[in-house]
Amino acid sequence: MKLRQYITTACISSLAFLAASCLDLEPKDSLSDNNVWNKADNFQLFANQFYGWTRDFSSAIGDNVHSDFRSDLVCASTPNIYSQGTNSIPTSDGNYTGNYTKIYYTNLLLKNAASFGDQAAIATPMGEAYFFRAYCYFELLQIYGDAIIVTEPLDTDSEQLYGTQNDRSEVADQIISDLNRAAELLPETTSEAGRVNRYVALAMLSRVALYEGTWQKFHTNGMNATTNTERSTQLLATARDAADEVIKSNRYKLFYNETLGDQSYRYMFTLEDGAQCNPANLSKADNTEYIFMRRHRNGDKTAYNLTHAVCNSTWITRKMANMYLCSDGLPVEKSPKFQQYGSTTSEFQNRDNRMNNNMLYQGETFWDNEATTCRLSWTDADLERARVAKVYSGSGYQNQKYGAERRVDDYYESFDFPLLRYAEVLLNYAEAVYELDGSISDADLDYSLNLVRLRVNPDMPKLSNGLVTANGLDMREEIRRERTVEFFLEGHRIDDLKRWCTAEVEMPQDMLGVKWKGVTEFEANWSNTGRSTNADGCLIMYTDRVWNSRNYLYPLPSDQLQLNPQLKQNPGWGAQ
Repeated sequence: MKLRQYITTACISSLAFLAASCLDLEPKDSLSDNNVWNKADNFQLFANQFYGWTRDFSSAIGDNVHSDFRSDLVCASTPNIYSQGTNSIPTSDGNYTGNYTKIYYTNLLLKNAASFGDQAAIATPMGEAYFFRAYCYFELLQIYGDAIIVTEPLDTDSEQLYGTQNDRSEVADQIISDLNRAAELLPETTSEAGRVNRYVALAMLSRVALYEGTWQKFHTNGMNATTNTERSTQLLATARDAADEVIKSNRYKLFYNETLGDQSYRYMFTLEDGAQCNPANLSKADNTEYIFMRRHRNGDKTAYNLTHAVCNSTWITRKMANMYLCSDGLPVEKSPKFQQYGSTTSEFQNRDNRMNNNMLYQGETFWDNEATTCRLSWTDADLERARVAKVYSGSGYQNQKYGAERRVDDYYESFDFPLLRYAEVLLNYAEAVYELDGSISDADLDYSLNLVRLRVNPDMPKLSNGLVTANGLDMREEIRRERTVEFFLEGHRIDDLKRWCTAEVEMPQDMLGVKWKGVTEFEANWSNTGRSTNADGCLIMYTDRVWNSRNYLYPLPSDQLQLNPQLKQNPGWGAQ
């Protein structure tokens, strides 16, 4: 295949017929047209394809390694084998070969960039190559742990491709090095939304360093305690400092609009170009919070039917519902404001407003994208077009995140998928500070976490050391709660449980729905749930869930073990 032809298409889909190897890399001698590397514009054209590699809605709400459906917060009509802990070794895995294929192309650009005369002219595509190489290696790190590090485009018979994996610490160091280099090369601002800049690289660095820092803190990995502590301290400091640099840049802020008020969080996820799917007539240009996003433009078909499939087929669990604090800043088990479960709506009262931003309760009015029930005027007259939520199905908890309110065909919602939000940077900072010292000051909480907490909860008490002490709370648990609530259905939960080493506690628990037994409205109007109930009268969605230590990492696919006998299978999965 001629490289010039590839650059013209600038689309990774054109590479589906790559030559086979243990890492699915294309041999160098098939890329013989070196003339394409004699212009700076061609480097940028080549780098443009990298943006098609990012996560999307399918990563968060499809059957994907990062999906919330593989966690403990949501389920669907059939059990997910990964959530149940019953997955096995696959014959092949596109996550493995796909990421190495992408890494090959970043390496190809960087190799040719080294001999290009005007380095300043290609600084941006070089920075993009470093960023996306780090991005792909972070995928491999999260999925498999150890990985073979390849930093140049190699022939398919190269011995390096058939060697053993590098330790995860070496992989993490490579990722951090690449992100630091990207931050040096990338511009501080870009003219086109959705492209990486210096602060995207730093925000990503805060995510990576926090992930690996907490992994090293809570997993032994066969290391002695002193080594683990030194390593985690170094990484957590990197996460804190990278987040702090993004914060101090003052280039981003949490999305909030006075007209939208305590519904600002909900409408942030449905901003569009041109078609304003919100009562404040805002568009994506008004979104101050998305640092990096997967762009979807009007008229483009997306992979998901967001309004109908995601809203109707996402069964939220009782665990997620109980995660939301009460309006006094206390958990449901401690707050006198919690209204218990006497009716279908009582548990929604006096709660964190993100609960009603994300969920619908019985009898609540809402709009969707159907012609007869979408919004037209954004006035009270639209109430005549509203639908009324009936939650007598699934888990009894209905999702509304990512739901459109204007008329738009299914699969054509043009919302951007948030890859990095400013809220994450703030929460990364708070968690890194706490995990570094085992404590966090009220000033640091106000600098970071409380901005997220109070965005749509202006009257809720701040998280503070005094609140924690007075109410017998655990600061770490509250910091983690904030993250779980804020990033619901954005593809963070299962990765968080893994790095915190708490999946073995959280994942085997039964997935529960609403308290059905004893709540007259449910029993009277939903007589045939098709589910049994537990001792508390809650619907049991799925039981017999397991989590073994091996589930913290995915198994390497058997075809790669056969191609490269030097590969080591991840612990607990056996040789094949």
